Amino acid sequence: METIRNWLLPLLLAAGQGVLLWPGVYPDGTPGPLALAAVVCALAVETAALGWRRTAPVRSLAGTLAAGVLGGFAWPDGYVGLGPLIALYSVAVRCPVPVTVRALAAVVGVDWVGAAVTEGLRPPLLSTMALSLGTYVLCAGLGEARRQWLAGRLSAARRLAGAERARLLAGDQERRRLARELHDVSAHHLTSVVVTADAALRLRDDRPELSAEALAFAERTGTETLTALQRLVGLLRDTGGPDHRPMSGRIEELVAGFGRLGRPVTARIPDGLAGPAAEAVHGIVREALTNALRYAPGAAARVDVRRADGLLELTVENAPPRVPAQGAGGLGAGRGVAGMRERAATVGGELAAGPTPEGGWRVRATLPDAAAARRPEETGWRRDVLREQRFADPALMLAAMLLPVACVAALTEDWAGAARRAVLPELLLVCGLLVVHALPLLWRRRAPWAVFGAVLATAWAGPVAVLAVPLPSHVAQSLVAGTLVETLAGYAVAAYGPGAGHTWPAPVVATLGTAGAVTALACADGMVAGERAGPADAVLLSFLLSVVLAPVFTAVWGAGLLMRRRRVRAVAYDDFAFASSMWQADRAAEAERQRLAATLREAVLTHTRALVGAARRGELAEVADTARAALAAMREMLRGLADGGDGGPGGPLAPSPSAADLDALCRALRSAGREVRLRGLPEAVRELPPSTQVSVYRIVEAALGAGDPGPARVTLRRRRGTLRITVTGVRLAVAGPVAERLRVQVAAGEGRIVCEPAGRLRVSLPAGAPGAPVQEVSPSPYA
Repeated sequence: METIRNWLLPLLLAAGQGVLLWPGVYPDGTPGPLALAAVVCALAVETAALGWRRTAPVRSLAGTLAAGVLGGFAWPDGYVGLGPLIALYSVAVRCPVPVTVRALAAVVGVDWVGAAVTEGLRPPLLSTMALSLGTYVLCAGLGEARRQWLAGRLSAARRLAGAERARLLAGDQERRRLARELHDVSAHHLTSVVVTADAALRLRDDRPELSAEALAFAERTGTETLTALQRLVGLLRDTGGPDHRPMSGRIEELVAGFGRLGRPVTARIPDGLAGPAAEAVHGIVREALTNALRYAPGAAARVDVRRADGLLELTVENAPPRVPAQGAGGLGAGRGVAGMRERAATVGGELAAGPTPEGGWRVRATLPDAAAARRPEETGWRRDVLREQRFADPALMLAAMLLPVACVAALTEDWAGAARRAVLPELLLVCGLLVVHALPLLWRRRAPWAVFGAVLATAWAGPVAVLAVPLPSHVAQSLVAGTLVETLAGYAVAAYGPGAGHTWPAPVVATLGTAGAVTALACADGMVAGERAGPADAVLLSFLLSVVLAPVFTAVWGAGLLMRRRRVRAVAYDDFAFASSMWQADRAAEAERQRLAATLREAVLTHTRALVGAARRGELAEVADTARAALAAMREMLRGLADGGDGGPGGPLAPSPSAADLDALCRALRSAGREVRLRGLPEAVRELPPSTQVSVYRIVEAALGAGDPGPARVTLRRRRGTLRITVTGVRLAVAGPVAERLRVQVAAGEGRIVCEPAGRLRVSLPAGAPGAPVQEVSPSPYA
């Protein structure tokens, strides 16, 4: 199909030019033998160049220009060089604006030089140059508009692919988030209780007052732990979104809390910390100070956060321990540094941790400062929007301006030199009126109704100018060529306006306004069809123009409505698919939270309640033992999360399915009474990347699970680095929500999908060459 699209148009153009070469077809006769050979050579070069216009547009343009020059000189009157127009359109569609502008300058320059050589420096050259420039600018503008549309669709596809990927990873990400939060609770709260209780037990004889302080601290901390755990077990409202409240005060409060445990902690925190990076700073500081409390009891610590060049530079450093830590190795889950690195990587930063030369420990992190980067990012977005609109609309406006100017220049070709010099000011006035008339088209997308009104209003400047300045009849009549602007304004109202129900008066108003302006121009000139015009002639002319223009403006309005409908449909589909993926992601995260909440209740809450009760009874030893038991239970649950299971009633977390599991899926469907045949397994899926394995299973699963009761067939075929999946007998999967979900899944895998109404799905996914080594991906500790 792609090959046909590439070569069909060039072959049709070559066939059309070949018809003109047939003897007797062209009125002026065919070229001589040498010229005929040059024309055939030019046709061959142009056809070959246009065949590559999608893959190498700039080279294709260069080839068509060379063919146009050769054919134009060999047969000036009969060679139709449309190749540069098509190639320039392809350049505008597939290349950025600077490349398109350079290509446009090259094409216009070549065309102008060729026209100057063939026609000479005579008056007809002016109209030829204006017509050439307007045509090429219009072609480039249409290509740029197409590029904007395709860029928008690509951006939407990437957005949907990201949403689909978020849906697929929602459960894993929620499990990771809960694991981090549970680790924070266990590290910060329960470890503090163990360290404080052990210290009070060791110094019970020398400092008995520490026991009462340790019991009060254990009760208070245990209550805080219960509150945090009950928040997780209960509603679990925090979905992991960034907290945009200032974090500076919360970080200072956290540091002050560690200072109350008896260690000197100094901190320097800037004001106005907010966003995901500030959340990561809070978590890293909490983990680093907890590790210092655990492994370096009594040692001084320092927390330093600085802003520099849009980055947050965090340093947490503690001095060597004053006394050796007793039993510290059994308090942690062994993921302190790994968790900090994960926090930093989540927001796009880096973290390094290691011993200092003095024997202490230092943690350094560099994180992007969201607060500082927000304003340049927004400015860049606005700049990108303006950049996208900076060429298409000006090009269309310039073309609508130049084509009437070319008509004006054409009217002066047969005049004598003296006559031309006499009407030169009037010609400049007419060109100025045409420019003012077309200028509002620059804002046709932003304010279509205002542009429409401005165009209709400036159309009446022509009759006024004819009355104020006695213009020659030939010059005055050239203003009629500006009616092209009215058609573009009417199209803009339909395409960018509020819809058919609100824009239906546009073709009526455009018809009456244009007919009235042209009639007024004729009456101001005083001549209609070379004769004097009277009131009856004006009424008749206005009626005839309305009859002729009404279907034109109606057709243009309808074309704009069709374009608007296409755009609205695309946006509605994107919004629906995005919302569907986000809803599925929320459901997956909710299921993960509910499943883990049951295990958390059984594993930790019981021990934490026992800890609070022991603290209230004044049993310090039991407080220490219960806190250790709670830490052990928390550690086991974290280990279960890292291994991919929670050890609870739900059992271990099931691994992601792969294409090899399709056989089991089809067997399950057959056992349920549906005839499903599978072909191509396992040869077609051997050595596929893991992500493609999962995508293949999900696509086939969704197609077979659409609800069709009849027989189905799944065929897998791998060829030239592409895996082709064909599923037949799935009428309910080729339309509706299932088809939309499938399109998003295929887009996430950078593939292509075709839904046939007969109930057949054709999917192509990149698979790599058979036998190519598959890159091993290190599994996530929480996968």
